Amino acid sequence: MRIRLDIAYDGSHFRGWARQPGLRTVQGELESALTRIVGGDPRLIVAGRTDAGVHASGQVAHLDLDDDQIARLPRRRRDHDETDAIAALAGRLRGVLGAYSDVTVSRTSPAPDGFDARFSAVWRRYSYRLADAAAGYDPLERQRTTYVRSSLDVEAMDAAASRLIGLHDFAAYCKAREEATTIRTLLEYDWQRDESGVLVANVRADAFCHSMVRALVGACVAVGEGRIEIDDVVAIREARLRIPETKVLAARGLVLAEVGYPADELLAARAEQTRNRRDADGAAA
Repeated sequence: MRIRLDIAYDGSHFRGWARQPGLRTVQGELESALTRIVGGDPRLIVAGRTDAGVHASGQVAHLDLDDDQIARLPRRRRDHDETDAIAALAGRLRGVLGAYSDVTVSRTSPAPDGFDARFSAVWRRYSYRLADAAAGYDPLERQRTTYVRSSLDVEAMDAAASRLIGLHDFAAYCKAREEATTIRTLLEYDWQRDESGVLVANVRADAFCHSMVRALVGACVAVGEGRIEIDDVVAIREARLRIPETKVLAARGLVLAEVGYPADELLAARAEQTRNRRDADGAAA
């Protein structure tokens, strides 16, 4: 049995998603809770492996259970309906994690045939919150908002962001990993101020390489501060070299907001296509 989990977390006190010996991670917390409920050695496959300090409101993972684990699913009805038992798992997990946990499972549901949380995904959407001098520093938002002292030109930042959209090599905006491709399709990138004046970036792509969103944000901040010109972000991308003027901003402002999947009948084909591409270029999703 394969189950889809919809997950949210405050990444402030996690060392990222992936399980690491001796460190507190999102995967580690969730798998420990799952072990208490269904036993065995449950392992989660996730749509996007977030770094230390990165948050998520729309993370997706899947879990495969064997017969013994299925038998231990929480039962709310006497007819032993498996769909209901799967739905009840989210509530049981929330109970194990605790009332004010920094990670939660909002929903558990039967995974459609062919569903793979990682390889079936067709895009991921992130948001990034940034407070400048005009917005001001709010200590109540410090865990999810990066603060810069300067006043930023949001119109210039939005114009620069739009120049980067498309299929390109984003090596200049990624931390290099051996044998991993840096070619990505950036589907959306825009900036606006919310009702409180905080700058919010919307970034959507088929996949992201390491630190890509935070590097893209750093480039637009450089534009907003007037340190580089709007078209410089394209020149930097085309040169495929990182420069000191475009910094990787802090993780605290970054949220994995949404993961997109194709229609159910296309899930298996999408997963196979993605696996083949990753095998060919050595990249991590």
